[in-house]
This record gives sequence, C-alpha cells and structure tokens, in this order.
Amino acid sequence: MLFAAVPAVIWLLAHLAAEASSKGNVPAGRLPHGAAELCDKGNMTANTSSHVQPGSSITLSCQLKPQQHSKQCRIAIFFNSSERNSSYSSSVSTRFLVHTYGKHMFTCKILCEYGKKLICGIDIESGNPPDEPRNVSCIQQGTDGHPICTWDKGRLTYINTTYVIQLSNGTDVLYISEESLDTRFGSLALSKLNFDSTYTIVVAASNELGSAFSQPLVFTLIDIVPTGVLDVWYRQQDVGSQQQNISLFWKALSKSEARGRILQYTVTFKALDQQSPVAEAHLTTQTSYARVMPRVNYKITVTAENSRGRSPPASVVTDLGIWDLPPPQEVSAIATGNSSILISWKPPISSTASISGYVVEWADTQRNVRLEPRPAWVKLPASNLSTVIAEHVKDEVCYQISVFALYQDRAGQAASVKGYSSAKAPSAGPQMYTTPHANGILVSWEAIPAQQQRGCITGYHIYLQKRDSQADPRVHAVSSVTAQRSLYITDLQPGEHYVLWMTASTAAGEGPWGNSELICLENAGEWMAVVLTCSIFIFSACICSMPPARKALHSLLTILIPQWQSKAIPDPANAMWAKEYTSVKAELRWRSSLFLPSTSTFEEPEPTQVEEAFVKPSTPVLQGKALLSSSGSQGHGERALESSRGHEEPRYEALPSTADGQVCEQQLPDLYRRMVVEAAMEHTQNVPEYIANPSTAPPYLPLGAGTAEDLPELECQPLSMFPTTCLLPMFPYEGNLTLDTVKINCSSFTT
Repeated sequence: MLFAAVPAVIWLLAHLAAEASSKGNVPAGRLPHGAAELCDKGNMTANTSSHVQPGSSITLSCQLKPQQHSKQCRIAIFFNSSERNSSYSSSVSTRFLVHTYGKHMFTCKILCEYGKKLICGIDIESGNPPDEPRNVSCIQQGTDGHPICTWDKGRLTYINTTYVIQLSNGTDVLYISEESLDTRFGSLALSKLNFDSTYTIVVAASNELGSAFSQPLVFTLIDIVPTGVLDVWYRQQDVGSQQQNISLFWKALSKSEARGRILQYTVTFKALDQQSPVAEAHLTTQTSYARVMPRVNYKITVTAENSRGRSPPASVVTDLGIWDLPPPQEVSAIATGNSSILISWKPPISSTASISGYVVEWADTQRNVRLEPRPAWVKLPASNLSTVIAEHVKDEVCYQISVFALYQDRAGQAASVKGYSSAKAPSAGPQMYTTPHANGILVSWEAIPAQQQRGCITGYHIYLQKRDSQADPRVHAVSSVTAQRSLYITDLQPGEHYVLWMTASTAAGEGPWGNSELICLENAGEWMAVVLTCSIFIFSACICSMPPARKALHSLLTILIPQWQSKAIPDPANAMWAKEYTSVKAELRWRSSLFLPSTSTFEEPEPTQVEEAFVKPSTPVLQGKALLSSSGSQGHGERALESSRGHEEPRYEALPSTADGQVCEQQLPDLYRRMVVEAAMEHTQNVPEYIANPSTAPPYLPLGAGTAEDLPELECQPLSMFPTTCLLPMFPYEGNLTLDTVKINCSSFTT
C-alpha cells in the first residue's frame, strides 16, 4: 500500500509547487534573482528575494529619478531609523548582514537643509524554511467518532507557512488545509472514515523559503480506534493519615467492542506493599466505583463481562510517591472552535522510569463536584504530544485541563492549564466589596457566575476615579493566573470621595461593570491626633511607674514651673471675714441656746400651767408676740409692723389656749424670723459681705429687711441657731403646758 501512495505524493508535490507559483511563491531552489520596489520618486532594489534566512548578506540600492536629484542634497538609505549610507549623487548602495528573525524595513530618503523627503522603501523578512512534519498520528474515540490527526511542525519558521494534508484511500485524494494557528503543533479533524478502507496521509508544509513533506502514514480504522478494552482512569484523595479514597471511572464499550450486553464489571484491588498480596474483588453494574482503603499502593484491574466471557483487564497503579514522576512540560490549550480544544505538551524531564503514554483530563471549572464527579479524559500513546479534545466540550465554557504522563500504568504528577473552545467577553462584572483602612482600601470580589463568564477569565481591571472628576480613572490590573481575588489600594487622599468599579476580561475582550462603590478615607490628621495622644499617655504612664523617672521629672518640673506655683496656699480660716463670721455665728448660737432644752438629760420637763392672759405689747418681746398673734398670716403681720411704726396704741389680743394644737406650729416661724432679723441688724456692720449683702447670702438667712415680705422662706431643715421646741420660758404664762399639747410640725413652716 505504501507504493500505491507514492504517485499521489508526487502529484501532491507538483500541486503545491504550482500553487506556490500562482501566488508568486516558489520553492527554495528557485528563488528570484532579487527583489525591487518601484516608486514615483525613485526605485529601491535588493540582490536577494524579500525572504531570507539569518546570516544572509543583502546589498540594497536606491536610484533617484532625474527630476528628483539636487546637488545641494544627499541621498541616504536607512534601516528602521538608523542611517546606513549616503551620497550626494543620484544613487546610493549599502550592504546589510541579517542577524535576527522577523521583518526588516529599509527606506531611501533625500536629506536637504530644509528637511527629509521619503523616496522609496523595501521590506525583507527573515525566517526558516519549514521542517519536515514529524510524529504524524491519528486517533478516533469510538466507532462513531471522527479521526483526529496531529503532527509536530518542528522549529519555528517566523514567516507565514501553510500546512496541507493529503488523504488518499487508493482511488480518491482529498486535500485539507490546517485551520489551527498553533506554531508548534498541527491538528486537523477528518471526516468519518470507512472501516473497510486503508488510508494514506501525507502532511506538506510550504513557505517562501521552501517546502517539506512528512513520511506517509498508512492506517485502517481498526488500527486507530481506545476496542474491547476498558478505558480506566482514577482519582486518589487522602482521608486522614491512615486511609485514602480511591475513585475509579471507565468508559462503556461500544456495541462492536462489547459484542453483546455487558452484565457487570469486576474491580480488583491488589496491595503492592504486602509480602503475599491478596486480591480483593468487587462487582458493580455502574461505570464508576469508589472505596475507602488503607493508605498503601494498589494495582487495580477492571474487566467487563457479558454472556460469553470477560474482556481483557485494564489496569492502573495508584502510587503514593509520585514526586519522582515528573509532569509533562509546556502544556498549552488553544481554542479551535466547533466545541474542540487543541492540547499540546512536551515530554517530562528525564526520569528513571520509561513513559508508556499520556492521559489528558478536562472538566468544567464551575461544575458541582458532587453532582458531576466524573471527569472527561483520553489516553494517548507515548508518541503523541498533542491531541484535540471534543468530548463533553461546549463553547464559551472554561475547562481545567490536566496532562499526566503514564509510567508503566502509574500516573505521575499533573501539569494543568485552562482552556476553551471559543470565548466572548463576560456578560456581567464581578460583585465587588470594599473595606476602608487607615491608609488605603481593601478591594475583594466574587467570581462571576459560570454562565456569565463565557470563557476563561484572563484578568480583572479595577477603576478608581475621584467623584465629579473629568480625568481618566486610575486602572489597576489583576491577572487571574494567581487566582487572586483581592487587592489593597493605597495612595488615596484622606477626605476625598472616590468612585470604584471593576470589570473582568476573557480572551475575547473586557466585559461590563459590576457594582460600584463610593468610598472616602477618614482624615489622617484625626487618626494622628488620637495615636499621638494615646502614645503620650502610655509613655507618661510608663515613665511615672519608675521611681528614678518620677524623681527626675519632679526635679525638672521644679525648675520649669514658676516659684509662685510652689508657695503654700493660705488657709481661708485665717481670713478676717471668717473670724468676724465666726463671732457672729457664736452670738447667734448663744441667743438660740436660750430656747433650747438641756441636752445633758433626756428627762421630760415638769408640766407648766399656762393661763390665758392679756399682755401689753410694750416690750420688744411683746412686739414679737404681736407678730405671732397673727396666726402666721402675712396680712396680719404687716398690720402689726405698720402699727408699731406708726406709734399706734397697741392692742391686747388673747393668747391661744393650750388646747389649740396649732399654737407652736403657727407662731414659731414668724418668731424665728423676727429674732434673726434683729440679730442681723445688730451685726450688719461687723459681718462678712455674704451675710450683710442679700445678693450673696444663703437662702435661709434673713438680711436687714423691714417687713415680712422681704424675709426669705425657711426651708424645712434643722438649723443650729433655731430652737426645735416651743419658746414657752420667754412668756409669763399661767397654768400647765404639757408636751402632748405642743406639737411642732415642719410641714406647717412657711415654704
């Protein structure tokens, strides 16, 4: 079959050469003599084609047209912005050695005193011809799937390179151009093939510097379709220090593989650390199995059983010590559209164990692990370093993709990356929260719901702008690679109001705003005052707690504080007004002591007989009696005072009898007031100001008033200068006056 495909390969080479010629491109063996650019003011040429390899030497020339030449001006060739060579003639040439890859831009200009003028220019691209595509492989998942072919492109070409697949079944030839933009690996999904045919595939690569072809790959679908053997994968999770949970998953066999109805699956655990391991078998009808086992290494086999027998066992080995099994390197995921993702990687670093294959696992990053614990995966031979995943892949969904290297059925460490088949800008912004601090603000946010992400989030942008400001907002970028969901922003002005909002981005662009926050930091001066006050207080307390410090502080204050502060404060008791007040108070007490009973004994006095009599108020004492005869009314007291002033004939009024219980209660207040008034008038000249001056006097002291209206009201409080018993010894009464008839009630005092 290989020889049958040779004419098709020759035809493919001729077809590619013709296609390149139609586009102005020819293989490396037919490079044009040189490249040229024709312009209105002159021409610019190169002795090589417009595409060269690094290390090539190029001779560039510029020729002016006759009307453009001037002897006062010179012509020069520039590489980028650097002048290479110049001349005052109508032409100039220079030699340039290409060292780097990429585009090199050369220009020709006229230099005069008044400035520069562009004449013409030419671009030279530096790159590599394509390498021979290697490691061409095709694989199909299940009998109903589509073959997917991948290959290694080799070194980078740095220039535009086209890859075409020729697929032939011996009679028909199909040409398919690659659509992937990956610069390292190529991939192409084929249409559905026939199980009865044999196919030949050749991958052709072509660019301006040459063409290359892969070795033909001949296969049938039986050769490339995971038949009859279960595809098993597992996950391992520690449960405490002595146990682990092992979850097994496998894919159901197709009808052609199962060749009947699968009745059950057998899962066998065999511990590897025991001297005489005993296999432990479990049966299930599901395509998954989980069990908590002792924390040791196991070899696990799974077989499918139908009515005719069992399938060959598929085995995996769980290894607790995987640190010596390195992961693949440089794992990448490229969106290919149509609900598929291209995954590529490089082999792991050198290891003592040989690699038997690879496992690519993927799962939706926002899935519920409890509801969707089952991942999607594919096993590949060791020769494959790329694959296109399409099973259970949706557009605008972000997937967590992990690649494992298999070391003799043992999975090593995983290398992970996020990928998507297609993406759009997020339809919503993240929910943001702000926490003000003394010198900044902490911004945190929640992940956007999965249905609104519409791809893998590549980063966030936090916008900060002063309120009512027309200036552009300050932008803080946060990459999603670090899985960071918070940012502390400083350099904010205290007391200034800021508006804060943020967005999320995917590879397709930036989404809309989320919520916005209005923030304002407190004035730093207030915080500084509080901190400074507390610091001084704490420092003072610490200093004063040490005796040497207290002594030094006292000495310092003695020097600093004025001397009058250290003088003794005079005793107010030695003041002149205090002495005069003391003498007046003593005299008042002496007068009041006449009415007080002796405190040396608690015996009741002998009853005194008091008879009702008429007394002529000719003495001061009887004048006081006239005051008392008014029964405490204010009007009668005023008439008594007026009659005494007008020298009218005193009237004789009967004293109340002892049966009148109100005698003392009604007469004592006016009598007390009269006595205090007389005493105060006698000592007005010798008492302090607060006694003689009504404005500074206590409220219960009567001061120099001529009428009862000017006298302050007595408070219902015991006073040392007033008697608390009836003033009977002052009057010449006849008869007996017993204490049970004399009642003094403070509530009857005028208030």
